[in-house]
Amino acid sequence: MSSQQRYTITAALPYTNGPVHIGHLAGVYVPADIFARYQRMRGSDVAFICGSDEHGVPITIKAKKEGITPQELVDRYHKIIGDSFKEFGITFDHYGRTSSTEHHKTASAFFTKLYNDGKFIEQVTEQLYDPEADQFLADRFVVGTCPKCGNTESYGDQCEKCGTSHNATDLIDPKSAITGNTPELKETKHWFLPLDEYSDWLNEWIVEGHSKDWKANVLGQVKSWITDGLHPRAVTRDLDWGIPVPVEGADGKVLYVWFDAPIGYISATKEWAAREGKNWEDYWKKDDTKLLHFIGKDNIVFHCIIFPAMLKAHSDYVMPDNVPANEFLNLEDDKISTSRNWAVWLHEYLEDFPGQQDVLRYVLTANAPETKDNNFTWKDFQARNNNELVANLGNFVNRVIVLTNKYYDGIVPETANLAQRDQDVLEQIKAFPKTIGDSLDRYRFREALQELMNLSSIGNKYIAEEGLEPWKLAKTDPEQVQNIMYVCLQLTTALAILSEPFLPHTSSKLKSMLGYSLLDAESASWSRVASSEALLPSNHKINKAELLFSRIEDEQVTAQLEKLEATKAANAATTPNLMPQKDETNYDDFMKMDLRVGEILTAEKMPKTDKLMVMTVDTGIDKRTIVSGIAQHFSAEELIGRKVTVLANLAPRKLRGVESQGMILLAEDPEGKLVFVNPDDAVVNGATIA
Repeated sequence: MSSQQRYTITAALPYTNGPVHIGHLAGVYVPADIFARYQRMRGSDVAFICGSDEHGVPITIKAKKEGITPQELVDRYHKIIGDSFKEFGITFDHYGRTSSTEHHKTASAFFTKLYNDGKFIEQVTEQLYDPEADQFLADRFVVGTCPKCGNTESYGDQCEKCGTSHNATDLIDPKSAITGNTPELKETKHWFLPLDEYSDWLNEWIVEGHSKDWKANVLGQVKSWITDGLHPRAVTRDLDWGIPVPVEGADGKVLYVWFDAPIGYISATKEWAAREGKNWEDYWKKDDTKLLHFIGKDNIVFHCIIFPAMLKAHSDYVMPDNVPANEFLNLEDDKISTSRNWAVWLHEYLEDFPGQQDVLRYVLTANAPETKDNNFTWKDFQARNNNELVANLGNFVNRVIVLTNKYYDGIVPETANLAQRDQDVLEQIKAFPKTIGDSLDRYRFREALQELMNLSSIGNKYIAEEGLEPWKLAKTDPEQVQNIMYVCLQLTTALAILSEPFLPHTSSKLKSMLGYSLLDAESASWSRVASSEALLPSNHKINKAELLFSRIEDEQVTAQLEKLEATKAANAATTPNLMPQKDETNYDDFMKMDLRVGEILTAEKMPKTDKLMVMTVDTGIDKRTIVSGIAQHFSAEELIGRKVTVLANLAPRKLRGVESQGMILLAEDPEGKLVFVNPDDAVVNGATIA
């Protein structure tokens, strides 16, 4: 591989409705940063791109709940997320945001080209609509039962339990996340990307073309999607937060977030290139560019099917060379969940473990979910730090620096008559750049990190080998001690260089101890470890030793476990998945509602529907027809004669051609079953409720 290879490396855009946690770091950002740092050290031309994903329904929901604007919400989390990445040494060349002017311009132009080239299908379809909220319900405004696994808390776009993507209209018993009501179907016009037209090409390009160099989990998911059959997918939605659809007659519509977000890689590259005086098209349109997407497995379909189809439709862009997606990281044997606060948040870790960013980077890499879901525990975190970083790497480096200062006043000693064992160690050092690099080139980050630690182990074994301990030989064989310390300093320098992708803060501290900043700029290149006869030349002056790592004590781990137990207790004390409180109303508006006790006289399931029940209800003032989506919860027979609470003065509306003249009040129990809201004591039909 040429040392001047050009790489465009992207990391999944974090969603700015909350901070980032260790699952994000382990699955995406640490491996992406390791690879970017490694390629820079090899002399490659790297554009490492990321940014905040700031559009979509979850942001509007959270902003509404907090009583702030969506822009205020994304501004807050854009800063929190960006600061966390900087603290953990994630070296993005540019970190953009999808609310930027450049992104709006780029995404609009991308859509317009595909539109003008006839790449979209324009369709009028029935979408879920909430009459009370007077708006169409985008995917995350709908919650219902997943049609594949039966999860009763699936979102309208994807089930978080089984990972299946679907449309909101596919949900069983959907509910509006705004009002809690059962939505109705209403016609609306949207534009669709016909993914089915790209099925054969995707199969040839990925399933067949990358069968040997892409991860099995990625290939398996792509093959499954293609086998099940691809379908046109909407690229627009009815919403007021996002990038307006740049087409006449598309008022009130924005680009779907899954369409606009990956274009954020391109717009961020444009911003970076403009700042650095580069041509952004080189990094997206030249055939000799390697495009890599680092993502989690929940984003495979977007980066391996949808975004490539978008790029293919545009026709000017290179295709991803690889998408090394990781699986999920669990926390203490439980799935990480932002809604349940079951996570280790990066900004909180920084407060609890100041200066120990590399410890977390190390543990998450050593335990990375590369081929299957993996588990993070605080006990393992403690053990890996104490037994591997402190006892292995830290111990070796500390002894070498301390002894060099003790015996030679910090001056790298001259060598004479190196023994075969000394020469063997020096030759072993030269092999590690290729060994570690081969693993990184195959995206095996756990394996690469283990090789780095093997180099440290070689040093510990060498320095403590029987008869070679310098602290024993200092008086009897000073020449041999000089040779031993020289070799150990070369190995320490190799560790300082080769650890940079994995442990950047540690590498920087170690280089400072070695006085490495005094050497030429090329001294820290990846290849120099294999090619140089003296990584740290004789007579070079090093500095005093500092501790690279400190022990993690039991009390620190206990505090973290207690925090998680408190989260469990808080979750158990609250009812999960409740609809958020609606906007504040006033007394006068409440008094406009005419709530009365009624009685169901007749009930019949509406033909050709699964959910709708048509009832005749005695409200005391009249007998009227009310249609309600309760047929999957109650039979017609058990409804007749039941007392109910009726909103009598609700404006009539037609459901499947039948005019409904009111609403019956119901609630949902913890198991998802509907129950009627009724007075405890017997009351006459028509009695008012206030």
